[in-house]
Amino acid sequence: MFPQKLKMMSRAVSLTKANQHSRLLDLAGALAITVGLVGAGAGALAAPPEGKGKRSGGPLVVAEQGMFFVGGEVINDRPTDGEDVTVNQMYVQYQVPTGNAHVPVVFTHGCCLSSASWQTTPDGRPGWDQYFLRKGHSVYLADQSGRARSGFNATPFNLVQMGLEPPETQPSIFHASHQRGWDAFRFGPELNVTFDGLRFPIDHVDELYKQMIPDMNSSLPSPNPTFQNLADLAIKLDGVVLVGHSQSGSYPIEAALTNPEGVRAIIAIEGSLREYSDEEIEILKDIPFLAMYGDFLALGPERWRDRFAGYVELVERINAAGGNATMMYLPDMGIFGNSHMIMQDNNSDEVAQLVVDWIRENVQ
Repeated sequence: MFPQKLKMMSRAVSLTKANQHSRLLDLAGALAITVGLVGAGAGALAAPPEGKGKRSGGPLVVAEQGMFFVGGEVINDRPTDGEDVTVNQMYVQYQVPTGNAHVPVVFTHGCCLSSASWQTTPDGRPGWDQYFLRKGHSVYLADQSGRARSGFNATPFNLVQMGLEPPETQPSIFHASHQRGWDAFRFGPELNVTFDGLRFPIDHVDELYKQMIPDMNSSLPSPNPTFQNLADLAIKLDGVVLVGHSQSGSYPIEAALTNPEGVRAIIAIEGSLREYSDEEIEILKDIPFLAMYGDFLALGPERWRDRFAGYVELVERINAAGGNATMMYLPDMGIFGNSHMIMQDNNSDEVAQLVVDWIRENVQ
């Protein structure tokens, strides 16, 4: 049904108990943090709520954790007598493991979501941030500029409220409904009806709905400041793997085209994309590239089939130019049932290990 001319992984990946714990980190001199299953807070947290999943892998041990902002610009919040405000910055939360032997990974979330996507799953399992940390990668979670902890530019809204600008200048705010989420995340043909074999923990879908927040992208300038902020972050960290999902699936590409200096690899999970020129392909061919798609493409919205086909073509163009690009279409690899929210599905660790192994083979 889908193009088969895909560059697949060179070896099968088996998530046995042995290789899940194959790279235990040195505990000496580290700060031990037992992480609960709500949020990403520091210190010893309470046990998971009843019915929420279990901790895995023992105490989570980190050498350092914290946050910082990247980018931002100062503007005046009114045409004449206003005051200065900072907008378009990007919030970044990070954890560094002991040993810290592998390339850092930066995760960026999709539409109507925040970096919570990569943290505790809706049913209470540790997310990809913990998985990659346990595998020896420093993990950086970025909230898109204009979203969540990065904040948004309130000026256009305030100017309308004060009567200084007409109402039609006010940007729209997109807030995805449960119905739209169910459709976009490929859970099933209609609300509360699932596809057979769906791996998303649908009994806990209400927890995902709580993660869905207003999307302020329409209020952002063009180009989206997240592109430059990700490129600057990659340079600041002296080289990273940039991972994008859904709306931000193409953001690592755009960051690399903005400035490829610190981008050591690009991973696009269930992403959208635009057309790229031959000159842009020449830039991308020098950066290892991975695209990944889950299941139910033939059953979900047509836009996902179109986007999948676009990434197949992009992988082929990069490879034809002499680059190193891989498409992981999970059903072709014998992995079925994954939704659009791959990092939250019940086989999220298995899929995460595919990405870890690809990084090991292609980046370091």
